[in-house]
Amino acid sequence: MQAEPTTSLVGEEYEVEIGPVAHGGHCIARTAEGQVLFVRHALPGERVVARVTEGEEGARFLRADAVRILEASKDRIEAPCPFAGPGRCGGCDWQHAKPGAQRRLKADVLAEQLRRLAGLTPEEAGWDGTVVPAEGDKLPAGEVPQWRTRVQYAVDAEGHAGLRRHRSHEVERIDHCMIAAPGVSELGIEKHEWAGMESVEAIAATGSQDRQVILTPRPGGRLPLVELDKPVSVMRVDEKAGGVHRVHGRPFVRERADGRTHRVGAGGFWQVHPKAADTLVTAVMQGLLPRKGEMALDLYCGVGLFAGALADRLGDKGAVLGIESGKRAVEDARHNLADFPRVRIEQGKVESVLPRTGITEVDLIVLDPPRAGAGRDTVKHLASLRARRIAYVACDPAALARDLGYFGESGYRVRMLRAFDLFPMTHHVECVAILEPAAKGS
Repeated sequence: MQAEPTTSLVGEEYEVEIGPVAHGGHCIARTAEGQVLFVRHALPGERVVARVTEGEEGARFLRADAVRILEASKDRIEAPCPFAGPGRCGGCDWQHAKPGAQRRLKADVLAEQLRRLAGLTPEEAGWDGTVVPAEGDKLPAGEVPQWRTRVQYAVDAEGHAGLRRHRSHEVERIDHCMIAAPGVSELGIEKHEWAGMESVEAIAATGSQDRQVILTPRPGGRLPLVELDKPVSVMRVDEKAGGVHRVHGRPFVRERADGRTHRVGAGGFWQVHPKAADTLVTAVMQGLLPRKGEMALDLYCGVGLFAGALADRLGDKGAVLGIESGKRAVEDARHNLADFPRVRIEQGKVESVLPRTGITEVDLIVLDPPRAGAGRDTVKHLASLRARRIAYVACDPAALARDLGYFGESGYRVRMLRAFDLFPMTHHVECVAILEPAAKGS
């Protein structure tokens, strides 16, 4: 039997009252008929005209943009970026909200995810309910912190650099990005043509003058003549093999955090906000309170930021095992931690490598998993190691809450949780949760 054709509702407009914020940079509303809308560019309590951007009749929900504001929230401001708004650049979700309101929205999302997925109130999670701005980011409404030290520009068919529109491959041409760090802006990526390129990533390291541009060509694309406004190393990504080829300059940048310099190879992960690495290391170490001579794990360890911080505090008799799946990151981590003889870095997925180590007990664990989280099986294994404290670093509230629920099932409780606004203007929030074994009978 042939399925009946569905009718697209894209372009339809509804006058709605905006409800609570939801995870993902939008708010929830309902039409007069009860249809759920996920509405961007709106704020709770507003009355708006919402235009559907995705969805069809019979869908569980529709996506929409607020195209006219009928009754505005007191937290609304004019978006400072000329490229923000319905149908424009998708990089910033909350340009239209005051800075304090942005943090309250993120706190509301985190609290809702904790309640729904982990069964925890803020008080039970040891959280004061606030999202804290990074040092220097607490600015008046209308002023934008220039925090993004790594910007990946998309390139359109004519070779112009821009940023992707929300949930789209279309490129919004820009002449500058307001949240880009000065070291990125000074490269002038938007002023140059990038014919044949799929994307251009610009990196401005923190704590050094290192600058890097990584070019990803379209199939058959040839490397353009690169003449940027500042001296910079240029890399080319092989789209078939995924290899990175140096054109000129260093194949890495030097990032500074926790009093140490870290080599980060082309395409390697490093926190984007210039204050993020130090902020997170401080939160993790204050939560774990490492003791001399202890044994620690650093899982999803990247280039060794937390492993180095642990090794420095555990002393000559302490030991750290780091596990990381990325080959280049492992090479960098081993280089960065070469002066710590009791640090070992293993390459592979955590769920595969950790069981092979034969480790049955540790004192401390740090895990900073990808956006999807660690998952039930990995959490269960970690809980079996009986660490006295575990630090969980998370960039996604839903994944964090799910994994905290799994830890709860495995006998651990959340001692403390802190939330940091390391991605201003966006819906993203970074969290550090400190866990410890639950008291018997609790």
